[in-house]
Amino acid sequence: MKKYIIMASVAALAIGLSSCSNFLDELPDNRTELNENNVGKILLSAYPTTAICEMGEMSSDNTDAYPNRFSSFNRLQEDLYKWADSAEQDQDSPHALWESCYMAISACNEVLKVIEDAGNPASLSAEKGEALVCRAYAHFLLANIFCNAYSSQASSDLGIPYMKTIETTVSPDYQRGTLEEVYQNIEKDLLEGLDLVTDIYAVPKYHFTKKAAQAFAARFYLYYVKSDKSNYTKVIDYATKVLGSNPATSVRDWKSLGALDINGSVQPNAYVDATNGANLLLVSAGSYWGYVHAPYGLGERYAHGPKVGNETCNSVGPWGSDYYMGVWSNSSALPTKIVVMKITQYKEVVDAVAGTINGHMINAAFTTDETLLCRAEAYAMKEMYPQAIADLNIWREAYTRSTTPLTTESINDFYGSMEYYTPTESTVKKKLNPDFTITNETQENVIHCILHARRLTTLHEGLRWQDIKRYGITIYRRLMNDNGTITVTDKLEPNDPRRAIQIPSDVISAGLKPNPRTCLLYTSPSPRDYAASR
Repeated sequence: MKKYIIMASVAALAIGLSSCSNFLDELPDNRTELNENNVGKILLSAYPTTAICEMGEMSSDNTDAYPNRFSSFNRLQEDLYKWADSAEQDQDSPHALWESCYMAISACNEVLKVIEDAGNPASLSAEKGEALVCRAYAHFLLANIFCNAYSSQASSDLGIPYMKTIETTVSPDYQRGTLEEVYQNIEKDLLEGLDLVTDIYAVPKYHFTKKAAQAFAARFYLYYVKSDKSNYTKVIDYATKVLGSNPATSVRDWKSLGALDINGSVQPNAYVDATNGANLLLVSAGSYWGYVHAPYGLGERYAHGPKVGNETCNSVGPWGSDYYMGVWSNSSALPTKIVVMKITQYKEVVDAVAGTINGHMINAAFTTDETLLCRAEAYAMKEMYPQAIADLNIWREAYTRSTTPLTTESINDFYGSMEYYTPTESTVKKKLNPDFTITNETQENVIHCILHARRLTTLHEGLRWQDIKRYGITIYRRLMNDNGTITVTDKLEPNDPRRAIQIPSDVISAGLKPNPRTCLLYTSPSPRDYAASR
């Protein structure tokens, strides 16, 4: 823990150095001094450089296992799939997320300290707002990965250290506090920052603009469930500010995107185009996810394959199954990967002779499409079904070729008549066990519909994992055998402590309390019970 936060302060000082010549010409103190004239440059490092995509997708029900003649991309991929505590430190690891988030938080705290020392001038209010929202966002990412979903138990659930100041001691004593305290601090930073952020940036989509911060607020309050459901009103209010009076014009043009060449990086580059109004915040991250999830002969042991694809990009909904986005599959005898082309791999050559690279990706952290579905879910939880279904119809028109409007009746008929998922008889309807109350069958069916749409829209981006945690959905680990049978090897129930990914091992060694690991591993039943030919 000491390493990450103390070193983060040092790293933040290095941002904005111009060139090797200037480096040699100027005095060290001049080059590293922070002041009100360069806080904007420091804010470039206020965004975490690790994405949650691989952690979320490999941990979720979007992934199955394939025979051991296929290989995993690395040990990290296997650990994540098996919900194992991982000591790996790769770019997409929990360790990397922890480090990059606290590095980003440190940069935010440096900026806020400079602004405070300058007397909080109005000329720096935008920078203060961005620093506060970024600090809230980095802690939000940490809480989503390393803590339980927010619930009525949040006052006793473990949180993560909420860093508000620059560390100046050699051996600081950090405490995790509670998840409730973390969410209270996130809310305070977010609301204060929201009043200050602006849209004046050279490339706005790589910063928290007003709309990006409002989209963050909509998702935050959707996760921040209060017993009186008051926060659902805030979800609706913030999402409406993002979407405007005609949301159909603000969501992505999936038809045009799907018409592009499915090969290579054409569709992914268009998906993260900074000029696309549907993209609210884009974040550059160090990652090999573009290799791991894509239809290459890499990481095929644990993948989003044809069977789970019948629950996602090849699924049937009350809108049918004709989607604008096509799928791309790897060509092995037993296909292990079914992919929607939204994420590509960017490469930074480290050593051309040795052939070593660093991987990168662009993550669409907030989009109008997901914000629309946040609002639909809030409407459904407030039993405002006409409004929820109106939002679902905007999504349906944008994402599918269906011309038949969704109605309360069609949604009830579709999900109400469907059997609940089992690992060998899979459907898109999974039993919901949230901490909050689902009041009636219509509400449950509309939520199933929204979760279905969210799973499609955010595929490969890691957010499905949060929906699983929020709704207490039991998920299974399934081995897809060569003979077409399925063997269940593990399951993750709503109260399983492995839903909170373990904090890094060296942080634990430094004295921070680990997440509990008291569950018994699932023992697979006999093949007679759980293997089925499809």
